[in-house]
Amino acid sequence: MMGIFDMSLINWSRGQFAMSAMFHWIFVPLTLGLIILVAIMETIYVRTGDEKWKKLTKFWAKLFGINFAIGIATGIILEFQFGTNWSNYSWFVGDIFGAPLAIEGIMAFFMEATFVAVMFFGWNKVSKRFHLISTWLVAVGANLSALWILVANAWMQYPVGTVFNPMTARNEMVDFWAVLFSPVAVNKFLHTVASGYVLAAVFVIGVSSWFLLKNRDVLFAKRSIIIASVFGITTLLFLVWSGDESARQMADKQPMKFAAMEALWEGQTNAPLIAIGLLQKPAPPKTANEYQEKDFAIKIEIPNMLSYMAFLDPNAYIPGVKDLVDGYTNPNTGEVHISYYEKMERGKEAIAALKGYKEALNAEDEEALQIYKAKFEDQVWMQNTFKYFGYGYYDAYTVSGLLPNIPVAFYSFHIMVALSGHFLALFLLMLIFTLKNRIERMRWLHYIAIWTIPLAYIATQLGWIVAEMGRQPWVIQDLMPTLSAVSRIDSGSVQLTFWLFAITFTILLIAEIRILVKQINKGITGGN
Repeated sequence: MMGIFDMSLINWSRGQFAMSAMFHWIFVPLTLGLIILVAIMETIYVRTGDEKWKKLTKFWAKLFGINFAIGIATGIILEFQFGTNWSNYSWFVGDIFGAPLAIEGIMAFFMEATFVAVMFFGWNKVSKRFHLISTWLVAVGANLSALWILVANAWMQYPVGTVFNPMTARNEMVDFWAVLFSPVAVNKFLHTVASGYVLAAVFVIGVSSWFLLKNRDVLFAKRSIIIASVFGITTLLFLVWSGDESARQMADKQPMKFAAMEALWEGQTNAPLIAIGLLQKPAPPKTANEYQEKDFAIKIEIPNMLSYMAFLDPNAYIPGVKDLVDGYTNPNTGEVHISYYEKMERGKEAIAALKGYKEALNAEDEEALQIYKAKFEDQVWMQNTFKYFGYGYYDAYTVSGLLPNIPVAFYSFHIMVALSGHFLALFLLMLIFTLKNRIERMRWLHYIAIWTIPLAYIATQLGWIVAEMGRQPWVIQDLMPTLSAVSRIDSGSVQLTFWLFAITFTILLIAEIRILVKQINKGITGGN
């Protein structure tokens, strides 16, 4: 079955969407976090009446506005790609995926668009309190936008609240609240927006440090550092908690991604967590689809920690990549988990049943149609067989295609976690030295703060790489592999638009950076 797919088209489509999403995500996290900081500063201004807080609010609001505008432009392109490059996917799940996107546009986006005008042009035209409410509503609207997008993404990782209609070959939503409040959706939203808050705190501290190095707007910079440090510490602790919860959900619902994240090939009880690890270069595979198992050249482990992190039990069994492919029995519970090969057979049966249903429908063969219809209405068959529909696209010769890129998942996860520790140390040091009124002498710390800004962007991008590349080959977990989701279009046209988007996004990014730098150079008090 794999031979019918144009891998060049699939790879270029994946590359184009990944590039567009990563460019979009450069702008979004700063928007999510900076607007909260702006709202906090304006709240202090309204409560104290201190005009210096107003100047500070207006300065950071201008940087927010620049970033906000370009973030919207890059996001719209992503939505068009669902129709142009991923039409099979859009057909298969459009009834589910479309609802959150529509709600985002109708509710959250309109809220942002309405009140952002008051926020930027309403100074001295509306009351202080109304302006403050408008700013907070922009913050709520921006975060609600993220909520609906993340609900849609979470459904792809953990499809719930839907049924499959064989007549239309589409998934249809039957329980909106199950989709909205699935544990994966709730946690994904909390973890993702928290990462944006941390990035915004790092950005504000880094820019403020530049002012301290230049000995400009010192009081404003110190106030910004205090607000951002407290905000950063609070949200980073929340980020760690939600990340821990994400790991538990992943171990339960996406065990292959969890195993890839730790480069765990063999299942273990009392599994250790790799604190620091360097993977060996693997030996060349003897066949095209042989596992390219990668052992560690160097590793420092925390005993029992992986088992505890996944199931809050240091003795818990964690299946490795090989166990998931070959099938395994949990030594602690005796629970049997079928192999990928068995899932492939069940997936092929599900695909054949759907094909038979469509043929019976077209031939108006009522007897055969009723047989297939009964199968799709049988919940046991749906749970035991149709659930593995996507595995039917693979066979024993292509089983390696069901594995994510292990080194990418491993290094992305561990670098992201290490950077989180760096951010926490930075927030604590900046807060302590500012409160002790010694921050102006800490020039070394200012340089670290400035260079931490790109590290914050790298960390948040790595988080998405773990989430999206770790779940490959699935565009919808177990139901639809990425290769079957693409539109049947010429790969040349995807290549052309890839480079056009790459050029456009790069120009937008350069424009954003230049405008931000120009605005920062004007200074806080000079940026009225």
